[in-house]
Amino acid sequence: MLLIAVTVSALESLLRACESELQFLDMSINVKKSSCIRIGHRPNVTCASTTTCHGQPLHWVSEFRYLGVFIVSSRFFKCSLVCDRLKHSFYAAANGLFGKLLNTASKEVVLELVRTKYTPNFISVGQGGPAFLRLYL
Repeated sequence: MLLIAVTVSALESLLRACESELQFLDMSINVKKSSCIRIGHRPNVTCASTTTCHGQPLHWVSEFRYLGVFIVSSRFFKCSLVCDRLKHSFYAAANGLFGKLLNTASKEVVLELVRTKYTPNFISVGQGGPAFLRLYL
């Protein structure tokens, strides 16, 4: 779940509303997997601490991962597509494929699957070092 608010107090209001709905569903927020990030003017300024209704603090971070994309704290909305992370994802996917198919398919078939399924996405995104998606808010 992604909550977007203009101020910290508005963020806390959204957080309280979500927590009440989650409590209704007998669920709670996992603080270890939750974080806050500041995007906009003065992104390096320390914000007031935000806590859950149970008093657990949510940590402010400079970047976090959401749906496989790393969102970076900056003046504008920015998504980081760093090549090291792309390489890690590529090798993890290829190794998973090798582990499942290596004993049942020939090496040529497995390599062709890697080449057609994983390599085009990796090359199209990973060219030119670190890349950023930038949106002006």
